[in-house]
Amino acid sequence: MGVPSWSTIAVLALAATLCSGVPDDSRNSAVGATDTNAPGERVGASPGSVEGYEVVATYPHDTAAYTQGLFWRDGYLYEGTGRYGTSWLRKVDPTDGNVLQQASLPSSYFGEGIALLGSRIFQLTWLSNRGFIYDADRLEVVGEFAYETEGWGLTSDGVQLIMSDGSADLLFLDADDQQVIRTLRVRENGEDLRGLNELEYIGGLVYANVWHSDIVYQIDPVSGEVVGTIDFSDLLAGERPRDSEAVLIGIAYNPNNGHLFVTGKNWPKLFEVRLTPPN
Repeated sequence: MGVPSWSTIAVLALAATLCSGVPDDSRNSAVGATDTNAPGERVGASPGSVEGYEVVATYPHDTAAYTQGLFWRDGYLYEGTGRYGTSWLRKVDPTDGNVLQQASLPSSYFGEGIALLGSRIFQLTWLSNRGFIYDADRLEVVGEFAYETEGWGLTSDGVQLIMSDGSADLLFLDADDQQVIRTLRVRENGEDLRGLNELEYIGGLVYANVWHSDIVYQIDPVSGEVVGTIDFSDLLAGERPRDSEAVLIGIAYNPNNGHLFVTGKNWPKLFEVRLTPPN
């Protein structure tokens, strides 16, 4: 199938709203940022370290956004969302949560992770084995790519794409043709770390959350070993949506100040945090 011909954003957004009552993802088979960082020195982690964090600021977050991916670009957050009929790619003002640009996937696709690489944004879908490529400025589809696994999380090290599929593997994709270059098994203390989901590449490490976990893991992209963790279980404590799928997800990195942005699916808040030394 060629690149879909999509109508205006307003019409698609309305269609997405009308379809919002469809089922969410159950994620049964295996157990959705990404930044402009080029590969560099590792930040903050040593083997087995547990990073602390301090909340710097709290911002509003759209409770209709079933967040799957998040990254920072030039002062704005880009957010990919999921569920059939409400899968969007958005440019968001982080200070007030206002959506400045939006592209909507057709209702037959369940959106997943997003990543920025150069002037293009890549977006995965869950079960369709198909990803979409956007012009980063216009948020218009300029291409598609295929993959054989489920699509979960996506990030970039500035040279290639790094993808998760809900297993314990990270898939490294060529930037030009999106073919798998290598597969890396992720392990913590000798055990496979399954359920890898949202990804963010920061200072030479892959940060990954695990489905239905509040822990973010810092992974060596060469060895696959977990070298540190961050426990975000206190974020939004007592205020989380009752939906069991409204879990922590969404990690974005601002290279200007080293802060992270963290949120969750349908959460009312987005947090800007600063990492503190390991305990």
